[in-house]
Amino acid sequence: MPKATPPPPKKAKVQAKRDKSGAVSSASSTKDKGKQKAVPQTEPSTLPSTFKIVAGSYEKLLYGLEGRVSGDDDMLEFHLKPIFTFPAHVSCIKAVAVSPSGGKWLATGSSDEIIKVWDLRRKKEIGGLMHHEGSITHLSFPSRGHLLSASEDGTLCLFRARDWAVLRSLKGHKGHVNCVAVHPSGKVALSVGKDRTLRMWDLMRGKGSASTKLGKEGEVVRWSISGSLFIVQSGSTIDLYNTEMTLLHTIKHPSRLHDAKFCKRVDSDEEVLLVGAEDKKLTIYDVSNDPEKPPTIIGLMVGHENRVKAVQTLSIALPASKRTATTIVCTASSDGKIHVYDLAALDKTSQKVQEIEPVAVYDSKGTRLTCIAIADGEAAVTNTVIKKRKREDDTGGSEDEDEDAADEWDMQTGETEGEEEEEEDDNGEEDDEDEDEDGESS
Repeated sequence: MPKATPPPPKKAKVQAKRDKSGAVSSASSTKDKGKQKAVPQTEPSTLPSTFKIVAGSYEKLLYGLEGRVSGDDDMLEFHLKPIFTFPAHVSCIKAVAVSPSGGKWLATGSSDEIIKVWDLRRKKEIGGLMHHEGSITHLSFPSRGHLLSASEDGTLCLFRARDWAVLRSLKGHKGHVNCVAVHPSGKVALSVGKDRTLRMWDLMRGKGSASTKLGKEGEVVRWSISGSLFIVQSGSTIDLYNTEMTLLHTIKHPSRLHDAKFCKRVDSDEEVLLVGAEDKKLTIYDVSNDPEKPPTIIGLMVGHENRVKAVQTLSIALPASKRTATTIVCTASSDGKIHVYDLAALDKTSQKVQEIEPVAVYDSKGTRLTCIAIADGEAAVTNTVIKKRKREDDTGGSEDEDEDAADEWDMQTGETEGEEEEEEDDNGEEDDEDEDEDGESS
């Protein structure tokens, strides 16, 4: 992985247009406005047999692990191997994301207001995206070719991974944006922030389409896998809605919540909701297709010694003959440990709340982990053919639309329009207390 101070990236084949002040202008991509297609959702044709885990920390360190599974039906063993550890930013890392279907691009966001992009395969830094004027609060790749970001400056940005141009700058929140969730269709997104509103964005037109007052600050918003439900988390409560914005149920968790994620059960289309909280556990809620039936706790993933800050999942192929695939659940905690759980351990027939132990653990030796992402590794089957289309670039030449064409690009700098509210961020107040107790991060 790159050193703390990597050499500047080479010039891109396609330069972004700049205004007189030197800032990146969106003029290079305005010709796409009005005909922008929905952000496509990528469904891998084959499951990976290996995986990569990337986690960020308050101590500015980025951790990379490579995971694999060995054994047979009688005994499966999950292995984690460290592949890099280095200081990635000059301030705490608040968000990480990895592109799907191959895990080529890694994006990291920090309180230093910079989004850094890395080639995860080559283990090198590519450049920095400096379009935001506030701490980065959210990063996600809704497709292989798009990166979505949110910031305390109140804006969301949609980047094109081919040349890292800003396709959309979405404005509407009056204050910090805490979280964004893209619908499985890729056409719309939901966001929540400090202004206590839930906003819906039309990603095809690049503008807001609806908003509603929540009456409280939303900290996390997540779509279900089917796209028929979504949740908004605030403090220790989770509100479950349908697509008509009807509140179906409110979950009152015993302790403050930090992250949540929907996930399909292994060998079933039924969904569960994984919830990480201050109680040091990852709680598994059963979410029924019957809107009248409230979510119930069916399992606990245990083993952490401090709050669970983040959770991610990935379906992987197994070397076993009977059970050919499973879903792994990865958690990052303030105890400095990364846990991997096998969701197949959740017994569908059990009538009791099950406790599930981790199948693999990595200890960063006390680093306070804040965020986590999982990338595909090697595919179990590698006979998939990827067709590349050609398109004309701004200079009259041709560029591959596949993100492999964006191996190198100009480090882009952009100015965010609009006002940034000077508000104190109380999202994650427990973590601020940790800073007071433990002192400055080194």
